[in-house]
Amino acid sequence: MGQRGIEQRVMRQINKANREFGLITEGDRILVALSGGKDSYVLLWGLQRMRAVVPFNFELVAFHLDQGQPGYDGGPMVRFMDQLTIPSEIEKQDTYSVVLELTEEGKTYCSACSRFRRAILYKAAERHGCNKVALGHHRDDLIETLMLNLFYSGQIKSMPPRLLNDAGTHEVIRPLAYCREDDLRALSTLHEYEIMPCTLCGSQATRRQYVKKLLGDLSKDQRHLKGNLLSALGNIHPSHLLDPSLNPLYPTPVDDSKIEDDQSDHMADGVVPGTSASPASSQHLPILL
Repeated sequence: MGQRGIEQRVMRQINKANREFGLITEGDRILVALSGGKDSYVLLWGLQRMRAVVPFNFELVAFHLDQGQPGYDGGPMVRFMDQLTIPSEIEKQDTYSVVLELTEEGKTYCSACSRFRRAILYKAAERHGCNKVALGHHRDDLIETLMLNLFYSGQIKSMPPRLLNDAGTHEVIRPLAYCREDDLRALSTLHEYEIMPCTLCGSQATRRQYVKKLLGDLSKDQRHLKGNLLSALGNIHPSHLLDPSLNPLYPTPVDDSKIEDDQSDHMADGVVPGTSASPASSQHLPILL
């Protein structure tokens, strides 16, 4: 497929995500987070292209964070932003030293690094009058995050295309949610973007890299694997899961902390939990099978 074909496919997926999740609407002012990687470059390209054709108005601000990593070369981003016709900013914050200090030996930097970056993005959005922050996470990122949560956290959870931050001040949007990483990589090469490698975590062997490889290997035998996993995120049957809060047939979950408090009170009164001292003393006890 040629450049035009890849561009059209990427734009179809961006438009599809926007339609289904209502990512961008009239009057939005969006801070576009540019890492210097292929995904964020294509993200800004796609949003600029959308802005030129949609029948409503929204504004874009390009933002890049220099985290003070050793060997960091901001030249590619400076050259890229010099060509833009939208507001842009490069902010320098030494999060690198803080992340190294906070991360235990043998652990990955990703979690702490992500928290710092997100806080800085929200402050930048406020400074630029933006109500939304656009991130370059794509289809493969969403799928990998689902698998990571399943394997290592025991949760069915991924990256939502649209999310309100904890403070309720800004929305995080992911317009590339339906875009395949291979298409973004190909488009980045065709557009000749200057890629800026992440020297903080790029060399670390992470669980995400393991899951990425696993999915790649499994996809060799099942080429629809990733598409099926993405579809599963939007095709949920709560009645067939084990979460009591999702199924009215299940009993109301018991508050474990309340049980502990009740048991502590009984012990203080000289009553052993599970005895028949009073009906109330045993009604909250778990049933052992």
